[in-house]
Amino acid sequence: MAKDTGLALSSLSNAQNSPQDYLDAHNAARAQVGVANIVWDDTVAAYAQNYANSRISDCNLVHSGGPYGENLAKGSGTFTGTAAVNLWVGEKPNYNYTSNSCLPGTQCLHYTQVVWKNSVRLGCARVQCTTGWWFVSCNYDPPGNYVGQRPY
Repeated sequence: MAKDTGLALSSLSNAQNSPQDYLDAHNAARAQVGVANIVWDDTVAAYAQNYANSRISDCNLVHSGGPYGENLAKGSGTFTGTAAVNLWVGEKPNYNYTSNSCLPGTQCLHYTQVVWKNSVRLGCARVQCTTGWWFVSCNYDPPGNYVGQRPY
């Protein structure tokens, strides 16, 4: 039984950080507003991984300026990729579909990127920074959040 426990602990350490975990969290939010599932893309994921690796020394939430849409998050403890997506989706109440804007004084553009109907490919990465924090980057192809367009 000790082997089984060891395996369980081992798989728990990777829980909520797999490509499928990122997809499940994104697609649950997308389904709530009638948007088709997003799919994993290894090229987009490699971009996310390369950028996350470049932030290991400082964990700063600075956008890469690359060709993709991008959501960034950082957290401490056992901060997972799923937790990062849940932070972004947690902005949903701040988004007013009628006015296609965030409520005053709030953020909602992370959420709108998650549910952007034309973003169909996803790649995410998670690294532990030298500060001890976790850094998560998700990239979206094609990018979303175009001014004057609704996410869905």
